Amino acid sequence: MSFQIVSLDTMGRHFGDLAKIRHVITYSLSPFEQRAFPNYFSKGIPNVWRRFTSSVFKVAPPMICMYLTYTWGNHVHSEGKRKVAADYENEE
Repeated sequence: MSFQIVSLDTMGRHFGDLAKIRHVITYSLSPFEQRAFPNYFSKGIPNVWRRFTSSVFKVAPPMICMYLTYTWGNHVHSEGKRKVAADYENEE
Protein backbone atom coordinates (compact mmCIF):
# COMPACT_ATOMS: atom_id res chain seq x y z
CA MET A 1 0.00 0.00 0.00
CA SER A 2 1.55 3.25 -1.03
CA PHE A 3 0.54 6.74 -0.06
CA GLN A 4 1.09 9.69 -2.25
CA ILE A 5 1.91 13.03 -0.69
CA VAL A 6 0.35 15.93 -2.51
CA SER A 7 1.44 19.44 -1.76
CA LEU A 8 -1.08 22.20 -1.34
CA ASP A 9 0.15 24.12 -4.37
CA THR A 10 -0.74 21.28 -6.75
CA MET A 11 -4.13 20.37 -5.26
CA GLY A 12 -6.06 22.99 -7.11
CA ARG A 13 -6.62 26.60 -7.73
CA HIS A 14 -8.45 29.24 -5.79
CA PHE A 15 -12.10 28.67 -4.97
CA GLY A 16 -14.28 29.63 -7.94
CA ASP A 17 -11.45 29.05 -10.40
CA LEU A 18 -10.97 25.35 -9.83
CA ALA A 19 -10.59 23.84 -13.28
CA LYS A 20 -11.37 24.48 -16.89
CA ILE A 21 -13.68 21.95 -18.49
CA ARG A 22 -13.71 21.54 -22.23
CA HIS A 23 -16.87 22.45 -24.18
CA VAL A 24 -18.57 24.07 -21.18
CA ILE A 25 -19.19 27.78 -21.35
CA THR A 26 -20.34 29.69 -18.29
CA TYR A 27 -21.51 33.26 -18.09
CA SER A 28 -22.00 35.41 -15.05
CA LEU A 29 -23.40 38.81 -14.28
CA SER A 30 -22.24 41.09 -11.54
CA PRO A 31 -24.69 41.35 -8.62
CA PHE A 32 -24.46 45.10 -8.95
CA GLU A 33 -25.86 44.90 -12.48
CA GLN A 34 -28.78 42.61 -11.63
CA ARG A 35 -32.23 43.83 -10.68
CA ALA A 36 -33.67 41.76 -7.85
CA PHE A 37 -37.37 42.43 -8.50
CA PRO A 38 -37.80 43.80 -12.01
CA ASN A 39 -41.40 44.72 -12.87
CA TYR A 40 -42.63 43.31 -9.55
CA PHE A 41 -45.48 45.76 -9.04
CA SER A 42 -46.25 46.57 -12.68
CA LYS A 43 -46.40 43.00 -14.03
CA GLY A 44 -46.08 40.58 -11.10
CA ILE A 45 -49.14 41.45 -9.03
CA PRO A 46 -51.51 41.76 -12.03
CA ASN A 47 -50.25 38.37 -13.25
CA VAL A 48 -51.02 36.80 -9.87
CA TRP A 49 -54.53 38.30 -9.97
CA ARG A 50 -55.10 37.04 -13.53
CA ARG A 51 -53.97 33.52 -12.62
CA PHE A 52 -56.12 33.51 -9.48
CA THR A 53 -59.29 34.61 -11.29
CA SER A 54 -58.73 32.11 -14.09
CA SER A 55 -58.42 29.15 -11.72
CA VAL A 56 -60.84 30.07 -8.92
CA PHE A 57 -63.86 28.62 -10.76
CA LYS A 58 -62.03 25.33 -11.28
CA VAL A 59 -60.88 24.98 -7.68
CA ALA A 60 -63.64 26.56 -5.58
CA PRO A 61 -66.66 24.33 -6.48
CA PRO A 62 -65.02 21.04 -5.43
CA MET A 63 -63.73 22.65 -2.24
CA ILE A 64 -67.18 24.03 -1.40
CA CYS A 65 -68.73 20.61 -2.09
CA MET A 66 -66.12 18.96 0.14
CA TYR A 67 -66.77 21.46 2.95
CA LEU A 68 -70.55 20.96 2.78
CA THR A 69 -70.16 17.17 2.76
CA TYR A 70 -67.78 17.30 5.72
CA THR A 71 -70.06 19.52 7.83
CA TRP A 72 -73.11 17.40 6.91
CA GLY A 73 -71.25 14.23 7.90
CA ASN A 74 -70.20 15.70 11.25
CA HIS A 75 -73.78 16.82 11.92
CA VAL A 76 -75.24 13.39 11.10
CA HIS A 77 -72.57 11.70 13.24
CA SER A 78 -73.28 13.90 16.27
CA GLU A 79 -77.03 13.29 15.91
CA GLY A 80 -76.44 9.55 15.71
CA LYS A 81 -74.51 9.54 18.98
CA ARG A 82 -77.38 11.09 20.97
CA LYS A 83 -79.78 9.02 22.99
CA VAL A 84 -83.41 9.11 21.91
CA ALA A 85 -85.51 9.87 25.01
CA ALA A 86 -88.57 8.06 23.60
CA ASP A 87 -86.67 4.75 23.67
CA TYR A 88 -86.23 4.93 27.46
CA GLU A 89 -89.70 6.11 28.63
CA ASN A 90 -90.98 2.68 29.74
CA GLU A 91 -87.91 1.65 31.72
CA GLU A 92 -87.94 1.56 35.48
